Amino acid sequence: MNQSQSVKIGKTDVLIAPKLGLGTNKVGGHNLFKGLKDTDGKAVIKTALDEGISLLDTAFMYGLGRSEEIIGEVLQEYDRAQVILATKAAQDVRKDYQPNNEPEFLKNAVEQALKRLHTDYIDIFFIHFPDKTTPKDEAVAALAALKKEGKIRAIGVSNFSLAQLKEANKNGEVDLVEDNYSLVQRTAEKELFPYLKEQQISFVPYYPLASGLLTGKYQATDRDKFERFTPAQFKQIIAALVQVKELAQKHAATVAQVILAWYLQNPALSVVIPGARKPEQVQNNVGALNVELTPAEYTQIDKLFRGF
Repeated sequence: MNQSQSVKIGKTDVLIAPKLGLGTNKVGGHNLFKGLKDTDGKAVIKTALDEGISLLDTAFMYGLGRSEEIIGEVLQEYDRAQVILATKAAQDVRKDYQPNNEPEFLKNAVEQALKRLHTDYIDIFFIHFPDKTTPKDEAVAALAALKKEGKIRAIGVSNFSLAQLKEANKNGEVDLVEDNYSLVQRTAEKELFPYLKEQQISFVPYYPLASGLLTGKYQATDRDKFERFTPAQFKQIIAALVQVKELAQKHAATVAQVILAWYLQNPALSVVIPGARKPEQVQNNVGALNVELTPAEYTQIDKLFRGF
């Protein structure tokens, strides 16, 4: 796989290379994680850009705008045209942060994000969560109008059910879907992926390393940290990771790098966005770009995690 090859987002002209981006919920996300430092956040963004990562994935909810502000500050030192900015909004401060997909709310959210990011366009704008009342095609139509104005380049939705996605995409205007997917969370493969392929909609997974579980740092005794898995499932995961560790040693890589390499070679995924709290974590993630799994190794990993 040629890691410098560009991936096209939906039917747009947004191109991403490499296929590895950066999730930034630990950049300024003080409301989500304890002990975060803005200086670390800035260093993470700089390291990502210096290492050749082009996609930065953020959201209003990451620090209630602080993540976007940090990214906006750092971007002043870089060529904006070389960076793909993705951000999200839906949570309405006036409604106790409940999702709001009303056209006016979304338009205003885009304007506010543009200011925080110190830019005049956003490459990808996601509706972060669906609300209960707004017709989804009307919400997307509001973003389509902003796309025509050049304020956003691609329209995304996140955390939508398949039915909500189909309603949102009634006029074929959804370019990208972001949802929970990993080797231990594969439900999207059954119905979502076939629909995305048919509609030429791109996909980006969040939690690709399953909150650290797929880094190989946990033991069989750690199931209490991952209670969504049954004892039998957790045992299967730990056993599978032992085999992944053997592959990692063969490639002079870490378990996390091999897992990320599997995603990078997965044609259903357009880009992978592991997060990072410190610059060295970014560098570790970038190491995945140097791991070339053979077709047999790719299939082996796929089989190890079947059933999730």
